[in-house]
Amino acid sequence: MTSSAWALLRLASPQLPIGGYSYSQGLELAVEQRLVHDPATARRWLADQLLLNLARFEAPLLLAHCRAAAAGDWSRLHELAALHRASRETRELHLESRQMGYSLQQLLDGLPELDGPTRERLAGIEEPGLALAWALAARAWGIAAEDALAAWLWGWLENQLAVLMKTLPLGQQAAQRLTSELLPSLEDARRLAEQLDEDAWGSAAFGLALASMAHERQYSRLFRS
Repeated sequence: MTSSAWALLRLASPQLPIGGYSYSQGLELAVEQRLVHDPATARRWLADQLLLNLARFEAPLLLAHCRAAAAGDWSRLHELAALHRASRETRELHLESRQMGYSLQQLLDGLPELDGPTRERLAGIEEPGLALAWALAARAWGIAAEDALAAWLWGWLENQLAVLMKTLPLGQQAAQRLTSELLPSLEDARRLAEQLDEDAWGSAAFGLALASMAHERQYSRLFRS
């Protein structure tokens, strides 16, 4: 196994201490309202998020972050970070990106892998979003932009399945079956994100935004707002 493969596993690991496991991205509310209530409805919710939302905006935007960081194109990276920050449609999604980005910034700042330019950029950012910090982590660990995108998509799916195991509840075997069923959608999302021209970036995930806003006021919940 190459050193880059180890780095990729590290970036994709749910043990990466950035707190992704503590957010549901509206899925807890969808379970509460029984929009998601069994493996079939969970599969539809997750596949729709992958193909109609993430693949059309967040994933290509994150990939662009990673490519700019790898090339040391700092002005482009800051432009993309501003776009990512402006695209957080709800307070909950904004705080999630800010908290996870800050946690990853703190992690990277204490590691020896950062080169001088990356460390300088990281220190100069007051509130990095997750996409920006993820791109700098990929640069620091020598991970190709396309692989960093795959790691991010995989981490998103693992976190969503963890939400389902706590809220439906969904057993581990059922979660593994869902993983198998969703792998084609995961790959389709990755390919679409890599092929989509910047002029075509965009999604209108109204259901996700409404679920996120309602989740902020949900009476009883396991996941953070």
